Amino acid sequence: MLKRLLNNTDAPDSAEIDEYMRVGGYRALKVALDASPSDVVEEVKQSNLRGRGGAGFPTGRKWEFAVAAEGSPKYVVCNADEGEPGTFKDRVLMEKNPHLLIEGMVIASHAIGAEHGYIYLRREYPRALDRLERAIHDAYEHKILGDAVCGTSLRFHLEVFQGAGAYICGEETALIDSLEGRRGQPRTRPPYPVTAGLWGKPTVVNNVETLCNIPLILEIGGAAYAKIGTPSSPGPKLYCISGCVQKPGVYELPMGTTLRELIFDHAGGMRNGHRLKAVIPGGLSVPVVPADAIDCPMDFDSLSEIGSSLGSAGVIVMDETVCMVRVAHRAAHFYEVESCGKCVPCREGTGWLGKVLARILVGNAEPADLSLIDGIAGAIYGNTFCPLGDSAAEVVTSIVKHFRDEFAEHIEGGGCRAEVA
Repeated sequence: MLKRLLNNTDAPDSAEIDEYMRVGGYRALKVALDASPSDVVEEVKQSNLRGRGGAGFPTGRKWEFAVAAEGSPKYVVCNADEGEPGTFKDRVLMEKNPHLLIEGMVIASHAIGAEHGYIYLRREYPRALDRLERAIHDAYEHKILGDAVCGTSLRFHLEVFQGAGAYICGEETALIDSLEGRRGQPRTRPPYPVTAGLWGKPTVVNNVETLCNIPLILEIGGAAYAKIGTPSSPGPKLYCISGCVQKPGVYELPMGTTLRELIFDHAGGMRNGHRLKAVIPGGLSVPVVPADAIDCPMDFDSLSEIGSSLGSAGVIVMDETVCMVRVAHRAAHFYEVESCGKCVPCREGTGWLGKVLARILVGNAEPADLSLIDGIAGAIYGNTFCPLGDSAAEVVTSIVKHFRDEFAEHIEGGGCRAEVA
């Protein structure tokens, strides 16, 4: 597949505006500026681009809601708080192709009538901060940002805002609270950000990868874009592959590429000749799938059918040497630490899950503890303000479901076969 999102990123100066423009950068912006805002929104709707941050909500519909929302000013916010374990695609885009993101945001501003934009950047990405700030400066110098974008009446100003290292700020309403200067905690919805977001005004929040798809849509047209990938999940997709593979990295492939192809054709297969055991296909926040399910296409609908989710497409590959009890324990601990504490089921439940799993890990548990895990997870799931609690419950219960024998081995003998593999 011809690289679109990662086009020219192998060039040493790919982040520079001159190099970006040399290979056709900002050409899509000119197409967008020659069209009416409603035509741009319609093109994005026709593409059926679904949000790449994990939820998969149709981007064109989100923009349409923001256009129809009453109130001004309106805002475009880029969610660059890439804190999902196993995920690093947005980092690559921002470090190697920052002008693609800027172009997508300017097009979005034209489409919804926004004059201000913010990139909410994960604080742990200092190189991305440097590249983005330089790219924004150069975009102002070339009149791509400012009071007269490309000599038109469009006014759009953009700046980077650094987060404070909180995983919860990847949730869009917590991100908005943080951007406004408050502690990042999820809000009750509705109202949704498209009607009452940043400072109570209509706000479009899109992920980095989502916005980087926008120039491609304007360049080739929504209909042509919709033919890439699968009908329900079209477009190119960045897959992050890490763990027990020969060649970890970020791979750009059509949406719907199978896990088997990702692992064995692109990432070089399993490391050190070991057997595949399990895969977390969408970052730590989605249920694990066993090795016999890897012929599933990596798209929003197909993974849902086998009980998991595309999420951020952070593919974490585990082999026979990985103890799944330890994976479950580390996942629960991560969510306990990252819980914002706003709601009791998440605040207390994630910690309780961690304690039970710690007992199992060291062989100081009873068979009834497996039922206890299911009960705790059931009390968390569906009872929290945001998906963080649900994610903790789902990833742990999926591991118990598929690898119950390993948990039994820990309970009965204080260890499992993986620890001696």
